[in-house]
Amino acid sequence: MSLDNLLKNNTDWAEKMVAEDENFFKRLSKQQKPEYLWIGCSDSRVPANQIVGLAPGELFVHRNIANVVVHTDFNCMSVVQFAVEVLKVKHIIICGHYGCGGVRAALGDNEVGLVDSWLRNIRDIYFNNEKKLENLSEREKVNRLCELNVVTQVFNVAKTKMAQHAWDRGQELSIHGWIYDIEDGLIKDLDVTQRNRQNLHKIYHIFETTSSTRPDIPFSPVEFNKK
Repeated sequence: MSLDNLLKNNTDWAEKMVAEDENFFKRLSKQQKPEYLWIGCSDSRVPANQIVGLAPGELFVHRNIANVVVHTDFNCMSVVQFAVEVLKVKHIIICGHYGCGGVRAALGDNEVGLVDSWLRNIRDIYFNNEKKLENLSEREKVNRLCELNVVTQVFNVAKTKMAQHAWDRGQELSIHGWIYDIEDGLIKDLDVTQRNRQNLHKIYHIFETTSSTRPDIPFSPVEFNKK
């Protein structure tokens, strides 16, 4: 199948943007200075910029199946670091969506493929919240797990050293949990915004070794190993 129609669409779009604002691409090409990092699902029905009404250059975007933040995912961690430390975004938005196919697949027991390993993260969320989900209908269970997944990922971002070091520097940074409803196009704020590490268990606190806010450690790792 030819992709000429996509290239034609691109030409039409570029001409339209210039017709509306002749300096649009000149400004866009100079530097991106978004205030927002969007971590969302790869689902093609959830176009990040469009649903929040932002133009190109105003939203830094990372997407994966089921909008999961995994600390061993160097791709996601690199995006978070670049967004926080280089772009100095003020808001990180984790946005899931109801009826997520990845979440639905995680609730089943059929082998899907390589993505099964990725969806184990969603299964862990179900395991930790089973009592909240067991008496719900299938549709309600999927949608509630979609919400719990977003909440979990908000805290996973808060657990990163990038977020915590930013807070220690006094950098303005908020981490939000949203969910999008494909059936009506509306976003719901799950009201789990994190602006510091105070809601994290102390085991997840990470301080820079040079930070004056770092708590005293009774012995160094070297001393510990000698014991």
